[in-house]
Amino acid sequence: MLELDWKPNKFADLPMYRQIAEYIKEKIANGEWSVGSKIPTQRALAQAFQVNRSTISLALEELMAEGLLESKIGSGTRVVNNTWSLLAATPPPDWNTYVKAGIYQANSPIIQEINRSEFNPQVTRLGTGEISPELFPREMMRQVMGKLSERISSLGYEEPKGLLFLRQEISQYLKTIGIEASPACILIVSGALQALHLISLGLLKPKDLIFLEKPSYLYSLHVFQSMGMRMYGLPLDQEGLAVKKLSCYQQQKKGSLLYTIPSFHNPTGVVMSQERRQDLLQVCESSRLPIIEDDVYRELWLDSPPPPPLKALDQSGLVLYLGSMSKSLSPGLRIGWLVGPEPVIERLADLKMQTDYGSSSLSQWAAAEWLASGLYQKHLKKIRQDLAIRRQVTLEALERNFSDLASWNVPPGGFYVWLKINHPVSMLELFKKALAKGILLNPGNIYDRLSNQYLRLSYSYASLTELSEGLANLAIVLKELF
Repeated sequence: MLELDWKPNKFADLPMYRQIAEYIKEKIANGEWSVGSKIPTQRALAQAFQVNRSTISLALEELMAEGLLESKIGSGTRVVNNTWSLLAATPPPDWNTYVKAGIYQANSPIIQEINRSEFNPQVTRLGTGEISPELFPREMMRQVMGKLSERISSLGYEEPKGLLFLRQEISQYLKTIGIEASPACILIVSGALQALHLISLGLLKPKDLIFLEKPSYLYSLHVFQSMGMRMYGLPLDQEGLAVKKLSCYQQQKKGSLLYTIPSFHNPTGVVMSQERRQDLLQVCESSRLPIIEDDVYRELWLDSPPPPPLKALDQSGLVLYLGSMSKSLSPGLRIGWLVGPEPVIERLADLKMQTDYGSSSLSQWAAAEWLASGLYQKHLKKIRQDLAIRRQVTLEALERNFSDLASWNVPPGGFYVWLKINHPVSMLELFKKALAKGILLNPGNIYDRLSNQYLRLSYSYASLTELSEGLANLAIVLKELF
């Protein structure tokens, strides 16, 4: 939804369409809506200003008459550059040229809409991969923050690899899942996503080839593509990544690294089997193909713990291991960790200092206290119980409403149900119609262009009532499309 900091006054002497025209003119004059930029649709403006579309139409017609806007069929209404002298002594820079020149690719329109709509309280979020605010451990967080006031003597910058206290606690925690890593081999990052940025900047080069599962969370990002790298998707089955295909493709294409989510894969929920993990390591070791293991969902098992991480089986320093508290505790802490050979960690720590001079000191202290106090493990036990209930409610709602519409997996953990719609349907049309009904979806084709009959449903964020009612309403939308 469009966010504006102003509404027209219906009691003012100046007609509302003139007030809106003046507001838009000011946006153009101060450069917020730059020359060449496409302005929001009449429908979006009418919703934002809480007026009829006819009022918006009158305002835009006035601005077109003044030569400030231009409308073309198929391309919308844009700010034009033929009457800047009315507003400014000298024309401002054409910011659209700068925007298009940036090396970092923009999100797809659907992902941009998802990112906006997630903050609309009127929307039921059936795709959000985040722990619900209902499950936030308020009392435990109060205990942690209370202890910090006694521990912290200052909040200055931390050393390049991150707060030593936190790295020591993470080192101890990693031992519980079979990973031996000294604090010197651990880098604190602002979430696992930053680790991927650092790897793309510090270890890779343009035209490098990245192998990954298909579908994959990484397809919804432009971390590697924006740096000029190529991505090649590998098939995925119920035991995980197809290792035989990887071996074949690596011989032909010579990839630079492999990115994988072996435990509770995003978006499919698949857990890579123990045998498949061993086969994968063997293939990568023989071809000297480094692995990025994204293990942020590991602790969210609901039926039984997943097999040991690839990093726990790694005897040659092949695996760069990503962990995080974003999925299990709080995304707002922005705390994750990267584990790898010390030279790699030194290189990426130096690069991190060049980009943000270290993650938040307060967040690092809080994360360390969560681990040191034992509260993190206590919280994980509770969150698994809550997620198991949510998964059950979701599966029951699917059985009631989707038995003749779709098929789905029963995830053993994590957040996601990978739902396959039985009949062909336009993902864009489904996304728009569902959003108009107050339901926000994550279409499968943002994780793989060919997954255009899939939805990534999440049971982690919406309330139990929202899950039941949202899925019932989604089934109605689907039937209307069919």
